[in-house]
Amino acid sequence: MKGRGEAHGAVSIVNAIAAGKGCAVGIDLRTWAEVELISGEGAEVRLEGFPDEPVKLAELCVQAVMDRFSIKRKAIVRTGSQIPVSRGLKSSSAAANAVILATLDALKAEMPAIDILKMNADVSIRAGVSVTGAMDDAAASLLGGVVFTDNLARTLLRRDVFDLCDRVVIAVPDRMIRKSGLPKERIAVYRPLAEEAFRLAWNGEYIKAVTLNSLIYGAALGLDQEMSIKALRAGAVASGISGTGPAVVSFVDATTERQVAEVTGKDAIIAKVYQGV
Repeated sequence: MKGRGEAHGAVSIVNAIAAGKGCAVGIDLRTWAEVELISGEGAEVRLEGFPDEPVKLAELCVQAVMDRFSIKRKAIVRTGSQIPVSRGLKSSSAAANAVILATLDALKAEMPAIDILKMNADVSIRAGVSVTGAMDDAAASLLGGVVFTDNLARTLLRRDVFDLCDRVVIAVPDRMIRKSGLPKERIAVYRPLAEEAFRLAWNGEYIKAVTLNSLIYGAALGLDQEMSIKALRAGAVASGISGTGPAVVSFVDATTERQVAEVTGKDAIIAKVYQGV
């Protein structure tokens, strides 16, 4: 019983930690997973390219799917990804989606998308890789386009085609920010502003939403805005911290991509917006 699954990365318009509601956009960076189910119990997980990362998330994803279908097997899991880890680019949400899909494929089973997203959120909290369950990140990763979610209520509020631009330039610092170390009390202070950022995004004012969201999380987490300012001066449509950072995402088009990438640095990642199918 073998299966394969694939999911995409995403970037934030509005991070959901402060107010419980989030908005994210899919991007064409991919994570894949292969799952083989054999006789026995437990799981063996190999994260290609990330040997030091914890495997609990993958283990819990496989087990959640098998529990749903009352299956008892041992899982051999192998994953790989183009998404930098713990930078705010939804690597955990994409990994969970990919492993869930691969396990479903191995079982020749199906689940509604909303059930996959709820499973992803529940498992992400149990694994300690998310504060709210990151349903916005999971939805953008699985479905593409721009998504709006109520993470606390486990509800997908809306999904649209993202029409601000068709690509992004991402600055990826060496520093990682783990969810376990976030100053939740500091972030909570900014709830009213985060609610306003979500309102702006909901009304299609993505540029203002990205800017306000970046200022909120920059202030709460001690991240400066210098990279965003450089990107905006180089022609980015909008620029700001993605997730809890420290990655900075700049929204660009074909005419500004090169200039923004140049000021963002030699390790900048250029990716297309993933609109889904």
